[in-house]
Amino acid sequence: MKDTQKADLAHVRDVTFRTGADCLLIDPTTLKNLEVLEAADGGRSGSLLEEIDRTMTPMGGRLLRGWLLRPLVSLERIQDRLDAVEDLAFRATARTKLRDTFKSIHDLERLVARAALGAAGPRDLVGLRQSIAAVPRVRMLLEEFQAPLVRSLAAELDDLADVRDDLDRTLIDEPPPVARDGGAIRDGVDPELDELRDISRSGRQRIAEMEAAERARTGIGSLKIRYNRVFGYYIEVSKSNLANVPADYHRKQTIAGGERYITPGLKEYEDKVLGADERIVERENELFEALRARVAAQAPRIQETARALAALDALAALADTAAVQNYTKPLMHAGDELIVTDARHPVVERHVADAFVPNDVTLDAAAQQLIVLTGPNMGGKSTYLRQTALLCLLGQAGSFVPARSAKLPIVDRLFARVGASDNIARGQSTFMVEMQETANILHAATSRSLVILDEIGRGTATFDGLSLAWAVAEHLASNARARPKTIFATHYHELTDLADALPNVANFHVVVREWNDDIVFLRKVVPGRSDRSYGIQVARLAGLPPAVVARAREILIGLERDELSRGGRPSLSGRPSEQQQMGLFQAASSGDDPLRRRLREVDVNHVTPLQALTLLAELKSQADE
Repeated sequence: MKDTQKADLAHVRDVTFRTGADCLLIDPTTLKNLEVLEAADGGRSGSLLEEIDRTMTPMGGRLLRGWLLRPLVSLERIQDRLDAVEDLAFRATARTKLRDTFKSIHDLERLVARAALGAAGPRDLVGLRQSIAAVPRVRMLLEEFQAPLVRSLAAELDDLADVRDDLDRTLIDEPPPVARDGGAIRDGVDPELDELRDISRSGRQRIAEMEAAERARTGIGSLKIRYNRVFGYYIEVSKSNLANVPADYHRKQTIAGGERYITPGLKEYEDKVLGADERIVERENELFEALRARVAAQAPRIQETARALAALDALAALADTAAVQNYTKPLMHAGDELIVTDARHPVVERHVADAFVPNDVTLDAAAQQLIVLTGPNMGGKSTYLRQTALLCLLGQAGSFVPARSAKLPIVDRLFARVGASDNIARGQSTFMVEMQETANILHAATSRSLVILDEIGRGTATFDGLSLAWAVAEHLASNARARPKTIFATHYHELTDLADALPNVANFHVVVREWNDDIVFLRKVVPGRSDRSYGIQVARLAGLPPAVVARAREILIGLERDELSRGGRPSLSGRPSEQQQMGLFQAASSGDDPLRRRLREVDVNHVTPLQALTLLAELKSQADE
C-alpha cells in the first residue's frame, strides 16, 4: 500500500486476520437468496439492509452493513449489542436527540484518511471540524444511557479540542474547494501572510487612485485601468481620445475600440501587487499543508472517536427500527432450541397490500430437527423459510427481530437454497447450479447450522427430482456427522412419509381454502401434511387461457388415475390405455397370479401339517420358476 499510495499511511493502524470462527458464516449464494444486501433485481430497495438501515452517518451505515455480513457467534458480545439496542429503544427522546446530532457528523474515517494521504482539501477539513464539534454534545446525551456497551463507547469518545481549535483558528468558515484558489486561511494566523495581504489590498487601492489621477491629468473621462492574465495592468483609451494621450504613455496593444497603454508607474505597482498575490497563494498553500499534516498526526485519536461514533450510530439505528417496526428482543442462548412466536418477514411485511400473517416456528434436535413444509404455490412457503433465516441473522448481528417472542440458538453457518438460476457463461444449467449449491450445503453444514431448502430436485424429471429430494432430506435428518436444523419446502408430497420413518422429522403445511373453484391463501403454517399444490388454480389466476387450464385438469385427472401410455406419457384421450405404467408407490397388479389362484383354492381348515408342508414346497418351486 505504501508503494502504490506513495504516502505515509498514518491512518492504517493495524492489519487484522479474520477466521471463520469469528462470525456466522454466510456464503454469497445465501446472501443473494435472502436478499440481505440487494433485492432480486440487484438494487438496494427491497433488501434487508434497506429496511433496517436508519443510520445518520456514512461510517455508521458501513458498520451496520458489516454487522449483517459478519454476524457474531460470541453470546456475550451479542448480548452486549442487544442490551445497548434495548437501552436506546426505550429512551425515545434521548435517542431522537442523539440521532439529530449525528446528522451534523461527516464521514470522519474517510476525511482522516484523505488527510493522511495528502488529498484532503479545505472543505474536507472544515467538515472534519464540524464533526469534531458535535462530539461534546454526543457525550452529554449519552449520560442518560446505562447499557455497558453504550457506556464503553462513550468512554472512547475524544473531544479532540486541540484539533478542533487548530482547525477553527486556521480555516475560514466557508473556504474554496482547493487550497491553491486562495482565501482559505484566516487573517491573523501568519504574520507574513498578513503583510502580503496588506500589500495586495493597498496596491489595488493605489491603482484605483491612479486611475482617477490619470483622468484628471489627461482630461480623458473614459480612461480606465484594467487587468488581464496576458497583459497584466494597462490603461485603455478610446479612439476619440487618442489625441489627448500624454507622451509618457507607451502603446501596448491596439484594439477595435482604441489603444491600450502602460506607464512606468503602473508597471511598478503591477509588479508589486502581482508578486504579492502569487506569494499569498504559495504561503497559504504552505500553511494549509502544515495544518493537514498536523491533522494526519492525530489520525489514531480521530479514528478511535470515529469508530465509537459509527457504532453508536448503528446501535441507535437498530433501536429506531425496533421501536418503529415493533421488533422484540430475542433471547439468545448457547443451546439447541429455536422457538419463535408470530414471526414476520422484515421486508415483506412492509410491502404487502394486505395485513401480513405471522407464523410460529420451532426447530430442535429431537422432535423437529427437519421440517417438511408442503402447500400451494403462492401460499407463503418461501416467505416462511426466508423469515426464519433472517431472524437468526438479525439476532446474531445484535438487532431486535420481527416477532412477538423469539428464543434463538447461536448458529455457526447459514445456508439458503432458494429459487432457480443458471450460469450460461460457465455452461451450467439451472439444475447443475441447484445441485452444486445443495452439494455445498451437505458438505459444509454442521449440527449448529441452519439450512433452508426450497424445491430441491424440480429442475429434472419427476422421478429423478423426487429421488434426489428424498435422499437429500433423509441425509440431513439422519447423517451421524451433522444434522443441521432444516426447513425443507417441497411439492413432492411423498416426502411427508419421512416423518413416519424418522422421529426428528415433522410435517407442516400452509393452509389454503377452496371456494367456488377458487383458492384463498390463508398464509398460515400449521402442523400436518398437504396433499395438493393447487398449481392449476394458481396458473388460472396468473392468466393462462381457459382452454389450457381445462386441458390441464383433464391430464391431471388421468395422471392421478395412473393413466400412462406405453412411453410413460399421459393418455391424451382421457381414457385408460391398454397398458398402464405402474405408479411410483403402486404394487403390481396381481389378479391373474397363479400363486394367488392356488392359494385361494386351498381350504386351510382341512389341510394336515404334512399337506401344508408339501404345498409350501410346491409354491416355492413355482415361485422360483
